[in-house]
Amino acid sequence: MNKVISAEKKIENGVVTGYKAIENGVVTGYKSIENRVVKGYKKIEDKFVETFLPAETEAEEEKNVCN
Repeated sequence: MNKVISAEKKIENGVVTGYKAIENGVVTGYKSIENRVVKGYKKIEDKFVETFLPAETEAEEEKNVCN
């Protein structure tokens, strides 16, 4: 009976270790993709603001808001 319990514990440990390795790989991969997407979006957003909302327009809008 002790051999069966020992074998079950070894299998259990193997499954848990494998699951954690897969989980860590998926989470790491997701975070990497997420970071790249956010960086890409920020570049596009910055270029949009730079192109369509020049600093002069922003300054004029601030004057209008203050008045």
